[in-house]
Amino acid sequence: MATEQRPFQLVVFGASGFTGQFVTEEVAREQVATEQSSRLPWAVAGRSKEKLQQVLEKAALKLGRPSLSSEVGIIICDISNPASLDEMAKKAVLVLNCVGPYRFYGEPVVKACIENGTSCIDICGEPQFLELMHAKYHEKAAEKGVYIIGSSGFDSIPADLGVLYTRNQMNGTLTAVESFLTIHSGPEGLCIHDGTWKSAIYGFGDKGTLRKLRSASCLKPVPIVGSKLKRRWPVTYCRELNSYSIPFLGSDMSVVKRTQRYLHENLQESPVQYAAYVTVGGITSVIKLMFAGLFFLFFVKFSIGRHLLIKFPWLFSFGYFSKQGPTQKQMDSSSFTMTLFGQGYSHGVSTEKNKPNIRICTQVKGPEAGYVATPIAMVQAAMTVLNDASDLPKGGGVFTPGAAFSRTKLIDRLNQHGIEFSVISSSEV
Repeated sequence: MATEQRPFQLVVFGASGFTGQFVTEEVAREQVATEQSSRLPWAVAGRSKEKLQQVLEKAALKLGRPSLSSEVGIIICDISNPASLDEMAKKAVLVLNCVGPYRFYGEPVVKACIENGTSCIDICGEPQFLELMHAKYHEKAAEKGVYIIGSSGFDSIPADLGVLYTRNQMNGTLTAVESFLTIHSGPEGLCIHDGTWKSAIYGFGDKGTLRKLRSASCLKPVPIVGSKLKRRWPVTYCRELNSYSIPFLGSDMSVVKRTQRYLHENLQESPVQYAAYVTVGGITSVIKLMFAGLFFLFFVKFSIGRHLLIKFPWLFSFGYFSKQGPTQKQMDSSSFTMTLFGQGYSHGVSTEKNKPNIRICTQVKGPEAGYVATPIAMVQAAMTVLNDASDLPKGGGVFTPGAAFSRTKLIDRLNQHGIEFSVISSSEV
């Protein structure tokens, strides 16, 4: 990380974007709660000075802090102008990158940060981008001693740190975890923003590139410890949650597996098998979602299909899309619960020939996932990088959240800010 004096400890890049405005507000909230002597100099960055000022004014009004606009720096830069990205990076110790889809706009920021000795955190949920950045830049980031940490929002901190939390709470060796995500909505329903919709379209439409990337990496398989975790059917009933579930197609599987590989290969920790699911309620919901999912997956295979999905999202998103994103009422009435079921072996019991004899159930709960929990997770990850650098992996590199924060107190920070980790039950079979 940068050791020389820089004007700003952190910069929110893309602060005037839909998610960026909430990240800006969360940074401001964090600084308001901090003693004056401990507050960090920070700035917002983007293409339009007027829009950046509007974001700061809106945050100042919401937080009741009129002086906020004059306390925060403004940096003008554009993703299409590498020199402006370099200038931004030179002024900061840490950049919070909120500009997506990352497959199109993420790499120039990563490159600028590494070349200028600046750490970077993003909230990407696109496995192809995350894995490509590790393949291309891990060694360069390590040489510079900077930390490039992806997927530090709802994708995929609850899952990645949830597995680590479950491991730490088990009185034995954790060998496998299944997570079940449940999204709770109020009477206003759910909604996704235009940027999230486009990221999903391009991500699912380019699975072939991800397969080629993984094939070219030639990585050795991570060993399976204990009984092999059996994959569930595409539609399965979870008795514990009294709900049907389907595989979760987000970035959690990719991120958790990369974390487990890192912990096994670098820290000699026992790897944990992982599978991710999302609950969908009753059989009627299953039928609706299966129809919607098949429809979506068919269209993203073809360029004309992707064009139609982007041009006419309201026809294809089954009521979940809004160009303006969710309303404040929708966000206030929404929340998420991720339930993790783990299995493993008590101390002294061999994992080679025996069946797992310990069960544990943990939960990660938080507010609305995309635009409330995500800024909280991102900002607390940033505070951890800035304040607890000695607990991060030595030397820098490109990391998953679990790899970067496994030995930090990030989970404690999240618990204090509304993303709660807890043990529901634990028993020896």
